Amino acid sequence: MNRLLERGRGPNMKAKIIFITALAMIVALAGALISTIARAQASVALVHVHGLAFSADGQQLMIPSHEGLAIYRAGRWSKAAGPQHDYMGFAATKQTLYSSGHPAPESGLQNPFGLIRSDDNGKTWTKLGLEGQSDFHLMAASHATNAVYVYNSAPNQRMDRSGIYYTLNDGFAWRRADEAGLDGKIEALAVHPTDPKAVAAGTDKGLFVSTDAGAHFKAMLSGAQVPGIMFDHDGAALWTSTFDSSAHLLRVDWKGSSKTELKLPPLGQDAVAYIAQSPTKPSGVAIATFQRSVYVSEDRGGTWKRIADHGRTL
Repeated sequence: MNRLLERGRGPNMKAKIIFITALAMIVALAGALISTIARAQASVALVHVHGLAFSADGQQLMIPSHEGLAIYRAGRWSKAAGPQHDYMGFAATKQTLYSSGHPAPESGLQNPFGLIRSDDNGKTWTKLGLEGQSDFHLMAASHATNAVYVYNSAPNQRMDRSGIYYTLNDGFAWRRADEAGLDGKIEALAVHPTDPKAVAAGTDKGLFVSTDAGAHFKAMLSGAQVPGIMFDHDGAALWTSTFDSSAHLLRVDWKGSSKTELKLPPLGQDAVAYIAQSPTKPSGVAIATFQRSVYVSEDRGGTWKRIADHGRTL
């Protein structure tokens, strides 16, 4: 009997003890990881919404805010790797992010940014000029050509007055748009994905389109505020947010006159501020509102899923 007991305490029993101990450690680590993920997701709040864009692979929805980039991917929220700057005037192209804004506290960077560029989804940024001089709240970029348009609110070393300016070479040279025919206070900009001279402006008086780099604008919609616009990646239509007594979302044939109104989720007195389309799945669209609610659609705006409610991520 003693020999049998001694045998039970041999290598097999030791192996079982080691296995059980290892399993307990794995379970504990998994619990800690789940808890960490849950805490990270709960900590993501949209303090402000300063733009909206999909990553180049279409897998991430990026939302620049007062405290860095918030990321929505596969049903989960997280903070992007990289500095937690206050990104303004955020715009995405096929491989590049452009932004302006203000550096994170204690970063040692000059404030404001002027124009900056990232080629790794916001992990690192390159200065393109006008740092310490300008903070561009309104910015748009051509998806395939990287033409960048901004609205400049005050003179700086490269821009002698306020207005729309554009660069075709990452800020090396800037040109001012004449803006003939443009009426009202500018609230949004969009650039055609393949034609850097085709630019749209939304104002408090309507929607205006130019085909000569902003030298002349033609009115496409009037009688309503236009706070958000986006060209389809195929360049065929302009997605247009309007607000009169309520919010609307339209797809406008910018070379013709036809328009289609899309059904929005109930927004009350809120309105769509930003619109983004997936570069890999054209039916994938996202909208963000002034009151920091975010919705995504898998069927080009036919139906919507809410993923953030007044800044609270879901």
